[in-house]
Amino acid sequence: MGRPHASVDEPMTPGRAWPLGAQVVPGGVNLAVHAPHATAVEVCTFDESGHRETARHILPGRTGTVWHGRLTGAGAGLVYGLRAHGPWNPARGDRFAPHKLLLDPWAREIVGEFHERAEHRGEHPADNAPWALKARVVDDHFDWGADIPVRRAGADLLICELHVKGFTMRHPGVPAEMRGTYAGLASEASIAHLRRLGVTAVCLLPVHQHLDERHLGPLGLVNYWGYNTIGFFCPEPRYAAARHGGGKAIRDEFRRMVQRLHAAGIEVLLDVVYNHTAESDVHGPTLSWRGLDNRAWYRLPAHDAGGYENQSGCGNTLDIRRPGVLRLVLDSLRLWVQDFHVDGFRFDLAPVLGRGEHGFDRDAPFFQAVAQDPVLAGVRLIAEPWDVGHGGYRLGQFPPGWAEWNDRFRDTLRGFWLGHTSHRGEFAKRLSGSADVFRQPHRTPFDSINYVTAHDGFTLLDLVSHSRRHNHANGEDNRDGHGHNLSTNCGHEGPSDDPRILARRAALQRALLACTLLAQGTPMIAAGSELGHSQQGNNNAYCQDNELSWIDWEKADLSLMDFVARLARLRRELLPLDGRWFDPEDARPHGRLPDLSWLQADGSALDEAAWHDGHRRDLMILIGSPGRARQPLALLVNGNPQGVDFSLPPGRWEMLLDTAGADTAGHPESSRVSTVHAAPQSVLLLMLHGQEKTAA
Repeated sequence: MGRPHASVDEPMTPGRAWPLGAQVVPGGVNLAVHAPHATAVEVCTFDESGHRETARHILPGRTGTVWHGRLTGAGAGLVYGLRAHGPWNPARGDRFAPHKLLLDPWAREIVGEFHERAEHRGEHPADNAPWALKARVVDDHFDWGADIPVRRAGADLLICELHVKGFTMRHPGVPAEMRGTYAGLASEASIAHLRRLGVTAVCLLPVHQHLDERHLGPLGLVNYWGYNTIGFFCPEPRYAAARHGGGKAIRDEFRRMVQRLHAAGIEVLLDVVYNHTAESDVHGPTLSWRGLDNRAWYRLPAHDAGGYENQSGCGNTLDIRRPGVLRLVLDSLRLWVQDFHVDGFRFDLAPVLGRGEHGFDRDAPFFQAVAQDPVLAGVRLIAEPWDVGHGGYRLGQFPPGWAEWNDRFRDTLRGFWLGHTSHRGEFAKRLSGSADVFRQPHRTPFDSINYVTAHDGFTLLDLVSHSRRHNHANGEDNRDGHGHNLSTNCGHEGPSDDPRILARRAALQRALLACTLLAQGTPMIAAGSELGHSQQGNNNAYCQDNELSWIDWEKADLSLMDFVARLARLRRELLPLDGRWFDPEDARPHGRLPDLSWLQADGSALDEAAWHDGHRRDLMILIGSPGRARQPLALLVNGNPQGVDFSLPPGRWEMLLDTAGADTAGHPESSRVSTVHAAPQSVLLLMLHGQEKTAA
């Protein structure tokens, strides 16, 4: 499709093939581009605004799969784009289109705003340079002072998943000019709330620079969640109070946010999307990877190289089997750790990263590369352990060193508390670390990320207020989002002023939160769960950048917030279910309560029939060797719609928690043989005092 133009400006020298992207070097800027099947690669330079092209150069060097060159006299601030030459043969997977200006995949700063135009399509004959995204060369310095990464012990980790914008957009305590931004998250009001709750890590929904999918614009919607990356090395500028101050101002605002959260003892984890890019399917734009070397970057079906494997559900799948793609992911991760000081990552659709020629492999090159990398080996790694491809559900199959979102915990707790098919045996497994999933060599119960709600799905309040999704605002005729939510409306769909319905909803929220925070594993709550945040039954609010998604602090349920803070304190002080796998009862020390035993309400052992009884939802957990408590504990669970009396072993039991709302904390029972009443759908935690520690 034409021959490259020769440059008549400053000559380029061959430079070097490493590192990828644009780097300021003595005397100029070195550029290195991964495009193994290209026949030539050009770099086009522009004025500071990115509107006027100033020169065009052929990259003169080639080493293996990398084209490279050093542009003499250039420096930080240079704006540039790329053009790749080669065949146009979509049936074979080749989509070279040198009349398309391309963004460097390693861009550290992106110039311009993307708008859908026909000119961005590879087959369109027009040059897209006037509207294309360009890269700016960056050479940053930031004074981190005494900042060091935070790494909490597993037992001290409480994760809050939040959206940078939605968390503070309506917060009255955050200055108006900072709301919805990195600076807003770093504000005194935001950090005070997180610390009051006992949060020790925030997991930020994607903050890599992203684009909106093409179907959203005509609907007046945008990609609010951000799972559509265009810049793997760039903080999203829409979340910066300093977004009009230029790229360095945006990056520094992000760094100061991390710095302030670290000073408060809070880890910063990023939700990252390395399974696909914003170029979408065959109908999507040619922005970067597709035009540089489609076959080298994406997974193409063996039977139809003109299309894309779609294990992401977003139109394409990055081919991390290939060294060049793996290098992009590792370079991006290292940059966020080294340059932005983040403490770890949650990987969206993580099985994609371990897919080899024959499906998922826990020994895949990506996992091995991360494990041996001196920068990445010490950071926190969390997998979303499923993708949408064949054989994509991989819960419990990630390597040592990885934690995983445990959807079986989510679904079991929903089923148990909200009236769906469930039994005590399954509930007990989830509450005690999901040993059937995670008990493997070199793994711990903390590898289970326990949650009931996350960004994707109902909020906690909506989970107990809606029996079906209400996603009409998304413009897809309510077809999008999950249809199987294991939710309940407690007798009325949506908001209600019936005191009985409201009381039941409140009780269920407290019970679900108590089990999440007191269970064995690592608890995660979605921001707003502690405040009674509602999305009006929308369980797929990915495109709702408005008051539907933004947390309404004026309507916050303050009593629920206090309850969550109390739960976090109990977990921190007692760690009722320890971070080890419990020993069998027959190995318990003589004369003491067993390490862990599961009993019926009358104190008798659960036999096989009782374990699998789908009608009874009450059980007593006696913990003889709790994690940090001075004395044995009893956790009483009543998921029944009626109250239940529990018979405790002899001793003086102190009530530490009653989710029914009874204010009995700190008042020991006087009876040496206690019978404790548990209200309908409640959780109680008690501590044994005195000398009676023998089993009943």
